[in-house]
Amino acid sequence: MAGVIRRLDETVVNRIAAGEVIQRPANGVKELIENCLDAKSTNIQVTVKDGGLKLLQIQDNGTGIRKEDMEIVCERFTTSKLQTFDDLSAIATYGFRGEALASISHVAHVTITTKTADAKCAYRASYSDGKLKGPPKPCAGNQGTQILVEDLFYNVSTRRKALKSPSDEYSRIVEVVSRYAIHNSGKSFSVKKQGETVADVRTLPNASVVDNIRGVFGNAVSRELIEVGCEDQKLAYKMKGYISNANYSVKKCILILFINHRLVESSALKKAIETVYAAYLPKNTHPFLYLSLEIAPQNVDVNVHPTKHEVHFLHEDGVIESVQKHIESKLLGSNSSRTYFTQTLLPGLSVSGGAEVKSSSAAAESGERVYAHQMVRTDCRAQKLDAFLQPKEKPPPDPEPAGPTERQESSSRSSQQLEIVLSAVRLKIESEYWTRKRPRREEEQQQEEDEEEDLTAAATPKRRIIKLNSIKELRTEISENAHKGLQEMLQNHSFVGCVNPQWTLIQHHTKLYLLNTTKLRSDKTLKCLI
Repeated sequence: MAGVIRRLDETVVNRIAAGEVIQRPANGVKELIENCLDAKSTNIQVTVKDGGLKLLQIQDNGTGIRKEDMEIVCERFTTSKLQTFDDLSAIATYGFRGEALASISHVAHVTITTKTADAKCAYRASYSDGKLKGPPKPCAGNQGTQILVEDLFYNVSTRRKALKSPSDEYSRIVEVVSRYAIHNSGKSFSVKKQGETVADVRTLPNASVVDNIRGVFGNAVSRELIEVGCEDQKLAYKMKGYISNANYSVKKCILILFINHRLVESSALKKAIETVYAAYLPKNTHPFLYLSLEIAPQNVDVNVHPTKHEVHFLHEDGVIESVQKHIESKLLGSNSSRTYFTQTLLPGLSVSGGAEVKSSSAAAESGERVYAHQMVRTDCRAQKLDAFLQPKEKPPPDPEPAGPTERQESSSRSSQQLEIVLSAVRLKIESEYWTRKRPRREEEQQQEEDEEEDLTAAATPKRRIIKLNSIKELRTEISENAHKGLQEMLQNHSFVGCVNPQWTLIQHHTKLYLLNTTKLRSDKTLKCLI
């Protein structure tokens, strides 16, 4: 049995159309910003709550809406920018169908406050399902229009459940406002969350395009920009914008494309440009591009997609090829200087092929990833100051009594042997004298034996034996209060470099330390003297 064809209710039709035009809060912000720009606004402020689902407010200082037009302003297909279908061939405004406010009013509660230049006061009115809920009421207000959208998708539960993340929706809104702010450099834009005092995006009316790019994307992009611009009268188009050079790259391509001042997307143009950059950028990295194309209005079909984010135009392949060649020529001319980051080899380290290859292959076989913060790139044992010191010469052993043969050989070296004998006798007398005066404790003897084995400078004097109890107490106190962790760090650190005469960088294991050498030298000298 054939189904019965019925005419859909007007409310159902309007809600279906609204779901196509306003897919998420960012689409509503885009439509309302375009209305503000069509009204010749120079200051546009966007306030958001819960990602635009709870509240969305757009305020401008444009021409405003006449009181007589407020009754039909939210009805479908009501517009001041189009009268006949032929006007589409020369359309120069953002809006032309009269669906933006109507679609929003069918899925949200809308309140409009507006004032024209010749009006004595502002007027406020509320709308639901495209209809005026009550006559406009006079109120105080500045010239321009304020549109308040509350409870977006309150009657479309499926769409509201699909938009789970308010932070993600807010990020999309910030992205839309940022792109329009970059393109409209002579106007002021701001977007912030409700209740916040600082805006997440804010541009000034006297800022240039580069200034706005710097404010939105940072200095890393703005200092690597190349200005581009070309024109082809045969293809009836003109292009201008800024692109990043070969020194800058990001993980995801950023293409801000405006065609006849309308924010659109073009996968063909994006693919063609990325093909050019593939020869200059590292693998899996992409460029930043801001391009503004002005094409003859009669060659552009803007009525392609409900959200108007896609357009079709004549000679599309020729225009894309021309833009691609111009960008390639700009990159070729700016490729004289490239920036690379390398790791220099520390002094004293040698690249040993066998061990390193073996260790790297073993790590690859294990499959375990070693993170950067777990890697030790320097070794404290690679080079120490001990290499520049001379070992202390040990006193020669007591000479054995020389036999008859030795006495004959010593005739040519009598003076040297005499000095050696005298030195040995002197050392023996001194040791016996101090042994009789005060028996050495076992700890002191062990300490002196350890000190004799250490490397020292050639001209280092002998340590004198301390008898004062006060000095001994100070030594004991210093030993007890010594920090083992700091001692281990100072003994096994690796020198990195001097910041200035006072501060020095050292590395110990995976940590980097900044040492105050002035205080360290003073404390070390004091303890050495004790």
